[in-house]
Amino acid sequence: MGADDTSIGRRDFRGYGDDPPDPRWPEGARVAVSLVLNVEAGAELSTADGDERNESVYEIDEPVAVVPNPCLASHFDYAPRVGHHRIMNLLEGFGVPCTVSAAGRAIERCPWLARDVVGRGHEIACHGYRWERHAEMPEVHEREIIARTVDRVQRAAGVRPVGWHTKGAPSTNTRRLLVEEGGFLYDSDAYDDDLPRVVEVAGRSHVIVPYAFDTNDMRFMAGGDFVHAEDFARYCVDAFDTLWREGERHPAMMSVGLHARLSGRPGRVAGIERFLEHVRDRNGVWFARRMDIAHHWRAVAGLPVWTPPTA
Repeated sequence: MGADDTSIGRRDFRGYGDDPPDPRWPEGARVAVSLVLNVEAGAELSTADGDERNESVYEIDEPVAVVPNPCLASHFDYAPRVGHHRIMNLLEGFGVPCTVSAAGRAIERCPWLARDVVGRGHEIACHGYRWERHAEMPEVHEREIIARTVDRVQRAAGVRPVGWHTKGAPSTNTRRLLVEEGGFLYDSDAYDDDLPRVVEVAGRSHVIVPYAFDTNDMRFMAGGDFVHAEDFARYCVDAFDTLWREGERHPAMMSVGLHARLSGRPGRVAGIERFLEHVRDRNGVWFARRMDIAHHWRAVAGLPVWTPPTA
């Protein structure tokens, strides 16, 4: 269940092949379902905040502008103002935990949100500082960005974040810098498997918990192919049913990506609800935070219990 030190330029096409390891999910579950709610409002690129340009990825397909765009900002602002509460209350009703992947600048502006997430028993993880790719970052700058993100999230949440997911493309240094920072149990900068894995990075065992863009409400954005809540629900249900059937022999995990500015809208939140209703009626399901999956994977791999560094 381990692998040699991996970098962005070194690809493994074989993976686990046709005989994946048994993850031994709790209570013999066939599928570990990981819901991820992304928090990005206030961290998107905005000239009003002194950024080099305005964000180019959002619901309304408009030309990228280099002047302040309060209308664009309001699309993102729906998330903390309304969508967050709607999704949190829905998850609470089902008794389902999630991982909240939060950009540092977003939490800097909405510290109450981090406290709410932790208070409800969810995990809060890091999603960069600004909502930006890291691919072109110089190593010195990226190291500073990682430290700043951890600081902002920890100050607001009162707990140390132990997971990381880069928006878009990480750099060739990202995973090594996360491991060298010392406080990250896992990262989700991979989309290549239905199971986690352990890699050796800088002499340490590090867990990769893969993410997914297909079972993700980002497909509601401009240019995407989800129009109705039922589109999201049906796709996620089909993905789950496949994994559940296969899970009789080979249990796996399923990631579902959510955004409060997208699925938090009243016409879309029903997609999450229908998916959860379907999964709830099946036996052999473990709803888990990503940190719980990573801890479990280390245990199955025979690795010692991981603890974050002390301050």
